[in-house]
Amino acid sequence: MTVTESSPPAGAAPDLLLPEPPTAAGDGAFSTRGWLVLITLCCATFMCGLDFSIVTVALPDIGSSLGFSSPGTLQWVATASLLPSASLLPLFARVADLVGRNKLFTFGVALFTLFSLGAALAGNPGVLIATRVGQGTAAAMIAPAAIALMTGYFPEGPQRARALGLNGAVMSLGFVLGALGGGVITSGFSWRWTMVVLCVMGALALAGALALPKMRESSAAKRMDVPGAVLATLGLFGLVYGISTGGDKGWVRLDSLGSVVAGAVLLGAFLLVERRHPEPLIPLTVLNRPTVKWSGLFGVITFGMCAGTTVLLSLYMQNVLGFTPLQAGLSYLGEGAAAMLGGMYVARLLGRFGGARVLAAGLLIQGIGTVAMFLLPETVNLPVLIVTSSVMGLGHVFSVVSFITVMTTGVVEEDQGVVGGLSQLPQYVAAIGVAGLSAIAAARTTSLAGGSAPDAAATLGGLHAGMVTAGAVALAGAALAATVLRKRTAA
Repeated sequence: MTVTESSPPAGAAPDLLLPEPPTAAGDGAFSTRGWLVLITLCCATFMCGLDFSIVTVALPDIGSSLGFSSPGTLQWVATASLLPSASLLPLFARVADLVGRNKLFTFGVALFTLFSLGAALAGNPGVLIATRVGQGTAAAMIAPAAIALMTGYFPEGPQRARALGLNGAVMSLGFVLGALGGGVITSGFSWRWTMVVLCVMGALALAGALALPKMRESSAAKRMDVPGAVLATLGLFGLVYGISTGGDKGWVRLDSLGSVVAGAVLLGAFLLVERRHPEPLIPLTVLNRPTVKWSGLFGVITFGMCAGTTVLLSLYMQNVLGFTPLQAGLSYLGEGAAAMLGGMYVARLLGRFGGARVLAAGLLIQGIGTVAMFLLPETVNLPVLIVTSSVMGLGHVFSVVSFITVMTTGVVEEDQGVVGGLSQLPQYVAAIGVAGLSAIAAARTTSLAGGSAPDAAATLGGLHAGMVTAGAVALAGAALAATVLRKRTAA
């Protein structure tokens, strides 16, 4: 049973997390045990956010150290973690309901820590890629279990909103500090220390996981939907693989386009199988909830446009302005500070205006900040760079926290694991934004260069095209959220 706002403290089971002392309505203060839970879950979230960006920055050093044969092969250091994280997410979301969210979370953190240590000690490309697959698999266990635990421990209302706000801020901060830390660590030490940092974070999260208070969970799920698990895993694998490689290899290649088509077909078959299975991997009653469907779409928009723009910003700083990786990482500090500020105050906004309005406002702010990047000049202008990226980051955190809040509100306890997994899926499908915006920027750059080698002006023009497109998509999402989602949540 999940503790809800109407659950009376008196007579409640002793293994449930209850506010100590009981808080007044509208008060989002946490008890001591509440802070333990929040810090542990945020530590795991921070670790997973740190993983992607810190490794991406360290890729050149990894390639020269281990002797990767080509840039395409080196890219598998990042892709090898992304693919299992995305494709196994629905499977482990249901496993969390079967074996227990606390157990799966603890096992996932332990596994992530172990594979991070293995990656730090890897002596050749094969071993490193294998350990990265292990890290991605562990992350697929951690993500849905962590959100399900957060919605299980903290009741709907101010406490949950505040917890999700801090969690969203920490996730964004992990990405920003990963870009900065990756540059500092690889410049001053070795890429292996990036894995050591992840290992230390994992050890801290594991200590917290072992100390988490027990939470009574539903045992409604009795068995695994094997056909659904296979179809969902293979479908998401094909979709994410095709999207993540299409931008580099070309969309008309068989391995890229074929993977996307095959993934879409398998996911279609998955929906047909779920209609007939007595205990589906993802109940269609959950997928058909308007708040789940629409929130998932807006999650893909905010993650995809922010991730794609972040890549374009990195290209702008290094290819146009001539920044070093360390200078580029430092330039993201404004975005990180805005994310932390937004995470601290988003709970108040959610309590006052509701999830749908905050989501629409978040996408609007993100869109304005991204469109304004059209003002980024060919020479260094730090105020414009920091202000636009910070506004984008602030809107992104508002959007992330509010879409997860809307998606997980009103969900029965036995489906919290599934919905927790669905709420984490958009950040992995965000590869479509990276690939799409990169393709737009490349096409515009080629057009401006007129067949010759692109200069800084042509490169900047291409990047502007990608950034304006990202902002326009976010603004369209804001308009859609302000109309459709507000009506649905009101109903």
